[in-house]
Amino acid sequence: MMDFEILDQYLGELYEKMELPGVSVCLAGPEGVVFEKGYGFADGEQKRKVDAQTVYGVASMSKSMTTLCLCMLAVEGNVSFDDPVARYFPRLHIPGVPDEALTLHHLATHTSGIPPMEPLEWSIAMNTSQRDSEWIKEMRRTAPNKMETIDQIVDYISLGKYPQLGQPGEYMSYSNEGYALLCYVVDQAAGMPLERFLKERVFEPLGMKRSVLDLDGQEAIRLSGGNITSLFEREEGKLYADDAWSILPPFRGCAQVKSTARDMAVYYRCLANGGRHEGEQVIDPRAVELMIGRGFAARKKPGYCYGLYKREFHGQVICEHGGALHGVSSYGALLKDMGYGLSALCNLSDVETNGFGWAMMNAVMDLPLATSHRWQRPAERPFSAPEMLAGSFLAHEGVPSLAKVYIKDGKLCMEKDKSEYALIYAGNLHFMAVDPAAPDELKISMEFYLRQGGPAWAVKCGSRIYQRVEK
Repeated sequence: MMDFEILDQYLGELYEKMELPGVSVCLAGPEGVVFEKGYGFADGEQKRKVDAQTVYGVASMSKSMTTLCLCMLAVEGNVSFDDPVARYFPRLHIPGVPDEALTLHHLATHTSGIPPMEPLEWSIAMNTSQRDSEWIKEMRRTAPNKMETIDQIVDYISLGKYPQLGQPGEYMSYSNEGYALLCYVVDQAAGMPLERFLKERVFEPLGMKRSVLDLDGQEAIRLSGGNITSLFEREEGKLYADDAWSILPPFRGCAQVKSTARDMAVYYRCLANGGRHEGEQVIDPRAVELMIGRGFAARKKPGYCYGLYKREFHGQVICEHGGALHGVSSYGALLKDMGYGLSALCNLSDVETNGFGWAMMNAVMDLPLATSHRWQRPAERPFSAPEMLAGSFLAHEGVPSLAKVYIKDGKLCMEKDKSEYALIYAGNLHFMAVDPAAPDELKISMEFYLRQGGPAWAVKCGSRIYQRVEK
């Protein structure tokens, strides 16, 4: 029996510890919404409290909605994940990759071989006029165009400016550009815009009355009835709030959904129950099976299915995803076999909200609320060949990010984005990047990639693969 008073106290303490402006959570199960709560405020003046019906951005949690639409269209015979991407984008030609080799499946699982690149950040900077940070200025300075159409994304990918990570299917590296393409595949396969298909086939049947895919937040404001959050950033320890939603037109279904903690929990619960909502089959169960079912194994190390990470934890299958944008940090998950869905939405950039989600899952599974869901554990033995991993690795998503791996006092360390980390060996070619002053707190999950007879040619930091550079 879940003790919601203890859960409430735990989440409230976590909220205070993280010094967040506002966060809303919701847990829904077979018996309905069992827990929902808002902690903190929606505005800089701290006059409007948040609750489970406050509208937030959900950022990359939008991706599973795009793939759900594709799965629904697939079981209806209108599209196939085996279709070559070139069928929908004849202008797309990736150097060194036959057109037939790249499929929708590769885009949906982030295994296209497309490396991290800048178009999403360029699109935000060039189309969001209300913000003027140093990062925005640098993105505007380097952008070749406004990145406001899918054709501009296609043309940039086709330039092959950065080397492919490999042939399609070889490596998983998170790609917003791949999901930008999928948005427009839905348009073509459905014969209507993704926005309309999502509203008519997902939001309305599930009663998600405060959920919308829009670019500038205007429709979200209308649906919210005034219960919508401002967007917060923390700079030099001080909070700043504005209402400048990130606008990135070609990346609509990647990151542009606005919703509430309750709506998102209900959405995930529906997936957990094979497309059933309030006792009715509102989404074809074959679509849910195609999206997160037996075609994707559940292991302790999370793997990517269609729009969600899938893993096994204490005998339960969990599908989850987070998101991040200006003023948005989000997390949502479903417990596939127990029929629960949950979400945690925050109005501050660049914070981890998965701890709120983990606590709710732990409550359902009758585990201590603070139980960590990290799959990596220290191997408690040294790595035998650290010299094979040392080097500089670069990714171009936004401002170029350099990860410099080096050996200090016989131990592997890393310098990345002006921060220094100790690398703790976690078995195979996996490492845990931690702050040397707080070695128990994982900062970055890492995996190195070797080629026969040579040093590491790449390292995955989080979900992005960085490639070796000479200098």
